Amino acid sequence: MKVFTSIDEIPKIQNVVVSQGTFDGVHKAHKVILSRLKEIAENQNGETLLITFEPHPRMVLFPNDHGLKLLNTQEEKIELLNSVGIDNLLVIPFTKDFSRQSSLQFIRDVVVEKIGAKVLVVGYDHRFGKNREGSFENLQEYSNLYGFDLVRIPEQDVENVAVSSSKIRSALLIGDIEQATKYLDRFYSIEGKVIEGKKLGRTLGFPTANIKVVDENKLIPADGIYAVNVFIHKKQYGGMMNIGNNPTIANKGRSLEANIFEFDESIYNEKIKIEFVDKLRDEIKFDSISELQSQLIKDKLQATEVLKKYNSVVFDTDY
Repeated sequence: MKVFTSIDEIPKIQNVVVSQGTFDGVHKAHKVILSRLKEIAENQNGETLLITFEPHPRMVLFPNDHGLKLLNTQEEKIELLNSVGIDNLLVIPFTKDFSRQSSLQFIRDVVVEKIGAKVLVVGYDHRFGKNREGSFENLQEYSNLYGFDLVRIPEQDVENVAVSSSKIRSALLIGDIEQATKYLDRFYSIEGKVIEGKKLGRTLGFPTANIKVVDENKLIPADGIYAVNVFIHKKQYGGMMNIGNNPTIANKGRSLEANIFEFDESIYNEKIKIEFVDKLRDEIKFDSISELQSQLIKDKLQATEVLKKYNSVVFDTDY
């Protein structure tokens, strides 16, 4: 996949089929749009081009109160879009000046004149331009005016619930990993750097990797204990993870800690990836350290069973 960070970098592409949006999560509904994009491009003997924005528009338009955490870092989004076979990605720097463009200006100046779209593919609720004033009806007018074809993708449901990035965020923020996995069609993941902690886990018989997520805009799931897949140096391990304040241990502070099964290496300052497979339980304050240790033994047994069950699931990757 070719990645462009300026509209002026885009070369002339024959029979280019275009879609645009934030695509946070690259979830199940997004993949339906992307699949249709690829199908049309193949039929037109052309290429796909996806337009997205950095940073997320809400962060620019409402810098002090957007309250938004993202499902993907920009690096993760690019990797996911590459994995589904998009030919070209245009990442437009989103600024306040850019946000003032009307829907007509965006279609005329970017989609038609700069990119030369032959077909524009949009989702069922797509809106764009200044104050999101551009509607599908506007696009129909513009397609007739500028001579490109317009394709609208119907709403996508999972168990009769419309899939959206906001619903995935809501599920993760209450620890509903199962629902988030269904909507994403993969396990939700975070990446970070292993930092030095207080080494209290080692004294309990459960040494942990303390993780610092570098991107402050990345969404962290709800506090609790999780069964996780852990990736270090491209090798996968099972594990369990605690997110929260460790209430049994005084003054511990909020942290993200992963106990990695069958692993005993020093990985300080190394990059680590965590996939959330399922939530085991909420955090509990125990009356003693020995009670906490007993529960951790139970957690590990439960996590092992959960990982055996869920890691055998094959996600639908036929996009």
